[in-house]
Amino acid sequence: MILDRQLLLSNAQPITATAVSTNTIDLAIARDIGIGDNLELFIKVIAAFAGGTSVQFAFITSANADLSSATVIVQTPAIPTASLVAGSEWLRVQVPALSQAAAMQRYIGVSYTVVGTFTGGTVTAGLALDREGTAYYPSGLNSGGF
Repeated sequence: MILDRQLLLSNAQPITATAVSTNTIDLAIARDIGIGDNLELFIKVIAAFAGGTSVQFAFITSANADLSSATVIVQTPAIPTASLVAGSEWLRVQVPALSQAAAMQRYIGVSYTVVGTFTGGTVTAGLALDREGTAYYPSGLNSGGF
């Protein structure tokens, strides 16, 4: 996975109550954020959640930098605390073309809607240029010569 700090929306952000990502991406700034590439939104649990009931993750867009009055592009169902373990990944989706002004407002970010009060749990979320993945091979595979 290729990460760019400018495309991180949350960087090990603690989630204890309903909130939005600490960072936003301003689509009005002239820059290359992967034009022609398949960008993916990812949300990854860094530290396991504890204490609450569930979290719902959403990819949002807003006319405001603070992500108020946001429009949801895509969201997960409520995910129970027991599933929010370190290393789990949620809402990995391909981002719609960012040039479609009708679909996107000026700012994009992530919202975290919680049920209950969490005493722990952090997430990292952002846009990535490549899918992170692992290839599993059968035991005894001779990889010499690769």
